[in-house]
Amino acid sequence: MDTLDRAETITVTEIALYERDVTFRMPFRFGVVTLTEAPQAFVRVRVRGDGGRESWGVAAEMLAPKWFDKNLELSNEDNFDQLRSALWNAAGMYRDAGPDTAFGLFAACYPMQIRTCANLGLNPLVASFGPALIDRAILDGLCKLHQTSIFAAVNANLPGIAPERLLPEFEGFDMAAFLAGLRPAASIHARHTVGMVDPIVAADRADDEWIDDGLPETLEQVIAVYGHRHFKLKVGGDVEADVARLSAIAAVLDRLADPYVVSLDGNEQYRDVDGVLGLWRAMKEAPALQRLVASIAFIEQPIARAVALERDVGVLAAERPVIIDESDGDLDAFANARQLGYAGVSSKACKGFYKSLINAARCARWNREEGHLRYFMSGEDLTTQAGVCVQQDLAIATLIGVDHVERNGHHYVDGMRGVPTNEQAAFLAAHPDLYRRADGVVRLRIEDGRIALGSLDCAGFAVGAEPEFSAMRPMPQR
Repeated sequence: MDTLDRAETITVTEIALYERDVTFRMPFRFGVVTLTEAPQAFVRVRVRGDGGRESWGVAAEMLAPKWFDKNLELSNEDNFDQLRSALWNAAGMYRDAGPDTAFGLFAACYPMQIRTCANLGLNPLVASFGPALIDRAILDGLCKLHQTSIFAAVNANLPGIAPERLLPEFEGFDMAAFLAGLRPAASIHARHTVGMVDPIVAADRADDEWIDDGLPETLEQVIAVYGHRHFKLKVGGDVEADVARLSAIAAVLDRLADPYVVSLDGNEQYRDVDGVLGLWRAMKEAPALQRLVASIAFIEQPIARAVALERDVGVLAAERPVIIDESDGDLDAFANARQLGYAGVSSKACKGFYKSLINAARCARWNREEGHLRYFMSGEDLTTQAGVCVQQDLAIATLIGVDHVERNGHHYVDGMRGVPTNEQAAFLAAHPDLYRRADGVVRLRIEDGRIALGSLDCAGFAVGAEPEFSAMRPMPQR
């Protein structure tokens, strides 16, 4: 590996966009959509470094409908096209940008991306999707130029991360020292999400509803197979129905002899903090929910993003910390949310690598200023797929220090089924701690509720194998 003693100036020389269809083994409902299939986007970027050296980098992400933009007038295909537009717009900007550090390219392109996409009617979450993938692919290429890992590259600030270029609040903050102190863990807890239509026990499945593909289907089976002790529970905005469903879930979780940890995801189903408080009070009053309520670590984005940052949430935060997720549209969102009583923000690869690092640095600074650990980040993203996508998201999560991360792509999709066999074999060989092969399919390995991360410490952005781009289709230009 190279000695990393400075940020390197690089140039983006080529960007290629691809897609691959992903079919779910079981439907997943979150918010207003029940998802059964979606495309996965792949980005290849060629970067040129000092002395003309070149390398390719890769990134991948699902084109998830009805999360980035929940407008019910838009079809799933409309949502896919929004994200494609964000990628194509960003690709043009990065190709046209002059030589700069990896972060410098982001700092130069991000404001233009937000403005250009706004003119196209695309909100900041949609707009950020483009830079989020391209930045990761650039970093993958940069790390491969140096034959070093993303962890070592960040510790040495090889990308030249300087948030003060975009955010004056970071003037005087020692970002280099913060980055140098980040350390990946050997493993991370997988937090299992229980979707709104997921079966809890076998009795919830009619005889003709079973998939019978050898993988767990009910919450009971998931716990038995994967050993989870961390859970994310979705609620739908109907207090009576939510309490009944949570009680059914609690009946299963309360059988665990060990303590368990729960996050409660409101998924923007409430118009104001009073509605969320109504649910919380009903939960506290339900005898069947006493242990579950005591196990809740935080409440995630319960209020619709259109109004979530208009009112103080302190009265709810006094019960449990409240974090933003969908409201985390731009780089200023977390700082604004802090003023209203929010204590945390989600990290998602699809929102941007640099955003996660910037928000992690904010937490460190604010906690130091206040003298106690109040502000935090959570790891969220249930759609990450086996291969490039899940690996890069896991690397970000462990880099910023979270010890459990929402992980459900392996539950709703049967691993790498449908992916070329050579690609499956390559990822299994490069990351034997992360994957296993069963029934001829390479799948994410979760044991005792944990995912091993050791093999992510490889040359590149946590990816030691190459997808088969020849088996994909070019992304249609929008």
